[in-house]
Amino acid sequence: MPAYIALLRAVNLMNTVRLSMTDLKQLCEKTGCANVQTYIASGNVVFTSKKREAAVKAALESALESHAGRPISVFVRTAAEMAGVLARNPFPDMPANKTLAFFLDAPPASDTLKTVAARKDEEIRLGKREVYVYYPNGQGQSRLRIPAAASGTGRNLNTVAKLAEMAAKLEEVTPP
Repeated sequence: MPAYIALLRAVNLMNTVRLSMTDLKQLCEKTGCANVQTYIASGNVVFTSKKREAAVKAALESALESHAGRPISVFVRTAAEMAGVLARNPFPDMPANKTLAFFLDAPPASDTLKTVAARKDEEIRLGKREVYVYYPNGQGQSRLRIPAAASGTGRNLNTVAKLAEMAAKLEEVTPP
């Protein structure tokens, strides 16, 4: 059974939906996910499922909307895809806590870099279904706006590495 990582957008941040990781785990289990594990309280969950990625995404978004009373976007990656996001990091020599991958549902448009606003010293590269950003002074100090990433969700590369590790271990111990 494949391992997946689901990343929830705008959960447990200031003025956003509050969702305990216990509730998230239970919601995932109700949609048919197994071996569910959460990681930090910002909407990261690793699990196995017999469903395909699109079906997992649809089931989770529906369950979350019912629970929260409003839509919550979910970005799903397989264990191999998450490992690939980490491997393709275009800033491998930069601090992982200052490097983010913004996860999207589709590949970023070819004009994504042309639409960026308020760029100072940040570095930006496009990935398969991600936009990578290195924030030399930290994301909190940046005014950078990337319209293509506005509907996505970002995770620093420390979090990406941990989620990739958790998913890989889950795949190792879960029979097909």
